[in-house]
Amino acid sequence: MPSIKSVFLTVVAVGVVAVAGFGIYAYHGAIPAMSASERPSFDAATIEKGRVLTAAGYCANCHTAKGGEPFAGNYPIATGFGTIYASNITPDADTGIGSWSPEAFRRSMHEGVDRNGSHLFPAFPYDHFTKMGDDDVDAIYAYLMSEVKPVNEATKENSIPFPLNIRVLQAGWKLLFVDFGRYQPDTAKSDEWNRGAYLAEGIAHCGACHTPRNAVGAEIASEQYAGAAIDNWIAPALTSANPSAVGWTASEYTKYLETGAGTYHGIAAGPMGPVVHAGLRELPDSDLKAIGTYLADVAGNPDTDPADNPVVKASLEAGRPDPTYRKDLGERLYATACAACHYNAESVQEGRPDLAINSATRLDQPDNLIHVMLDGVSAENGTKGVVMPAFRTALSDDEVAAIAAYLRDKRADLPAWNDLPKKVADIRAQAETH
Repeated sequence: MPSIKSVFLTVVAVGVVAVAGFGIYAYHGAIPAMSASERPSFDAATIEKGRVLTAAGYCANCHTAKGGEPFAGNYPIATGFGTIYASNITPDADTGIGSWSPEAFRRSMHEGVDRNGSHLFPAFPYDHFTKMGDDDVDAIYAYLMSEVKPVNEATKENSIPFPLNIRVLQAGWKLLFVDFGRYQPDTAKSDEWNRGAYLAEGIAHCGACHTPRNAVGAEIASEQYAGAAIDNWIAPALTSANPSAVGWTASEYTKYLETGAGTYHGIAAGPMGPVVHAGLRELPDSDLKAIGTYLADVAGNPDTDPADNPVVKASLEAGRPDPTYRKDLGERLYATACAACHYNAESVQEGRPDLAINSATRLDQPDNLIHVMLDGVSAENGTKGVVMPAFRTALSDDEVAAIAAYLRDKRADLPAWNDLPKKVADIRAQAETH
């Protein structure tokens, strides 16, 4: 029988080996700095390709602070562990990535490690960018180094508490939760499907918002695209669990990504607004169609005509304004404030969604519907030629809640949302503090 001393020594030895192994795995050396004069030259086609991909990854969104210079960083990303400030990715040599070589940039995108060898926090979605091919990553580098103005702006200190702020510990997070490597095509699927999957899972990182996360902030792989909360909005499920009365088809997805509006689903607003209007719509039509093909297959929806759906026909008929006086507050307010735009097939075709089948009306939580009712949809975020006014100052919390309750009950015929006036008040307050 082994002695206590021998058992102890064995445990210590195993621990030392484990720590040494982790250290080897976690260590990444610095990559030598590269001056602007040493950078390779880039042709116009590569730079343009990089511009489009940078837009598709909505990089400027996360790397530009409100009122700040493009790509200069310091956009605050609130997490359950504190605030992370996005880094400066302009070609400034001192505070940005101006001293990075293509190799260093590629490592950051594919492995989540910066030029100096420090691990990046997963607020930067390298777990998606790792799927991108080298040519696409190099094109983004070419665009940033050639077309983005250098800005000397130091990145603020993150508010992540000890010991979570220790960069080397991110290597353990990666070991547990990140599947590194380039996208591998599914040979059972079409080229178009694979192109859509490559874009959606890679540069567009759709799962970063539409997939729930575990207690340590990692996407739950078994629940890919199952829906999640993001920036006080709800990113709906992109699977068959999506609550829409009309399935998202490939054609509907493609139109939504092109215009920011789905005829039978709603408008890209909140965090999704810039994703479409400043991002994905820059992709060529063939790529948008490919993403639509992929996402529709994920949801299991054949590309049928939604206009033939009996739910659509019944809802459009039910939505026609009734001239009679309504005693119910929500129905009366809907008739006076909403029905003029949201009432028949023509209005739906013009990009003003039918609110009975709108995704926001059918989610388990009313957050998205309330956000849009309070703050509207601006010309930048709405489909071309269509805007929605904000009712923040025109309607009280009780009145907004009454309209939401009416839509949920009488139009969508779904179980009531609880505590609507309080939810409206909370969302109104959230917007006022940002």
